[in-house]
Amino acid sequence: MRDETSDVPAPHRRSFLKYTGALGTAAAVSASLSACSSGPESTNDTGTGRGRDRTLTAVIGYGNDGSWDPTQTASAFCMAANHHIYEGLLDTDPISREPYAALATEVPKDPDGTSWTFTLRSGATFHDGRPVTADDVVFVFQRILDPDTQTLAKGFFASWLKEVRKIDARNVELVLKFPFPDGLSRLTLAKIMPKHVFSRPGAWDEAIKGKAIGSGPYRQTAHHPKSNTTFEAFDGYNGPRTPAFRTMNWLTIVDAAPRVAKISGSSAGAQIADNIPYANIGQLESGGMTVAGGAGMNNLFLMFNTARKPFDDVRVRQALHYAIDTEKMVEVALKGHGRPSSSFLDEANPSYRRAKTVYDHDPDKAKALLREAGVKGLSIEILAVNVSWIVDCLPTVKASWDAIGVKTTLSPQETTAVFTKLDQKQDYQVVAAASNPNQFGLDADLIMHYNHGPENLWMRYTRWAADPVARQLFKDMDRATREPDPARKKAIVQDYIDVVAEQAVLYPVVHNELMTAWNPARLSGIRAQPYPGINLLQAKWA
Repeated sequence: MRDETSDVPAPHRRSFLKYTGALGTAAAVSASLSACSSGPESTNDTGTGRGRDRTLTAVIGYGNDGSWDPTQTASAFCMAANHHIYEGLLDTDPISREPYAALATEVPKDPDGTSWTFTLRSGATFHDGRPVTADDVVFVFQRILDPDTQTLAKGFFASWLKEVRKIDARNVELVLKFPFPDGLSRLTLAKIMPKHVFSRPGAWDEAIKGKAIGSGPYRQTAHHPKSNTTFEAFDGYNGPRTPAFRTMNWLTIVDAAPRVAKISGSSAGAQIADNIPYANIGQLESGGMTVAGGAGMNNLFLMFNTARKPFDDVRVRQALHYAIDTEKMVEVALKGHGRPSSSFLDEANPSYRRAKTVYDHDPDKAKALLREAGVKGLSIEILAVNVSWIVDCLPTVKASWDAIGVKTTLSPQETTAVFTKLDQKQDYQVVAAASNPNQFGLDADLIMHYNHGPENLWMRYTRWAADPVARQLFKDMDRATREPDPARKKAIVQDYIDVVAEQAVLYPVVHNELMTAWNPARLSGIRAQPYPGINLLQAKWA
């Protein structure tokens, strides 16, 4: 969940841990957030109010104590919440990811142009009552494009966006380096924030810790790290996504059992929850809940330390992938809610093509590759995140590797611990973790740069960026970004994904569904999304 473009150095440790939420802790937020110093609100009921004024209570299976800065965050909880609090010039449908006018009055009619002009919605105001102006738009984009400021968003814009100019108080111009129609859908990743708030000294630290003031349909009313975050419909909102709930209470419950319990039974305290374990689907459905999945880029991946032998040898990396019984993993661990990876991209992606190298279960081939590489008596410790479904998959990896004579030890740890070790450049052999770049978008250029950008943190973790194959890959990726012809661009992307598949430095083992459950007697307009979190901008009381 980290990315920087080729000309941007990776952020230092403190910045990285902040924007990814990997620290797992958060300091007390600004006093401007009501109730933040008074202790957590009750998480045992659905709040006050009756009828359509009652509180919508949601359960999110991810922490709310990551960074809330929209230019930096990759936190599932915070990104989902920010989509309700903030607006981009354009935002995107949560499923199709088609752009629609949000703060801007319309989508540019010429997506292939090198200049896009946007007029801001008349009467748009921030949650503190101040009007949204072109200065606020320029302020946010200047932060994203600033070469001296390291943000996650820079990786989504710096390669194609040259500058953003103020025309007058309600009009701005985006100047592109070359035609890049995919950029329209990426504008949702540049949430417009009030300059008068976040230009003050220390304000970006407050944003990281949870301060959120936008122009969206809901305003944040309280934020309690590791407990819950509350929202209220913004009466001054005049945009396209009218809030349907007077108040919302989002609970963060990372552990599966209490998360499921919170939406189970006649006395359920919540109406919707994401990250539903596969083993609980039947139980929830029998209790009247609707449970639906979204298949996309969510995946279990393996990442190898190529600076450590024998993982510098592509044959060894390939052998370990061929050895894994992925069909068994899908059947046993994922309960059928996934597929063995046949490309870096999932099969539903518009740019998908079956890779030339597909790691179907072939233990004999795995053994032959190890022999060819001269590897005997290999012992591996898998450093893994302790996300519940990843932990369920690990025994299959161990059994598969043990079966080809590779002594395997599993070491699942808190996600915080895993990425702190990586960021501190501690030694490791293999990492098993989860990733889902679909939370940022669907276009393959974005997805591949997210994981394989030349200077991003993932490539630094693998110690692979200086390899001649990697250097050519990065050139091909840059060529694809700049290619104006859509068919040609797609072909270049598919060709370099074949290289990524063959090299298997950082590569998915399985793609799986993410499950969302909700009470259809209480809620309508819910669509399960194939990335973490929920989107309630088109939901309403049933």
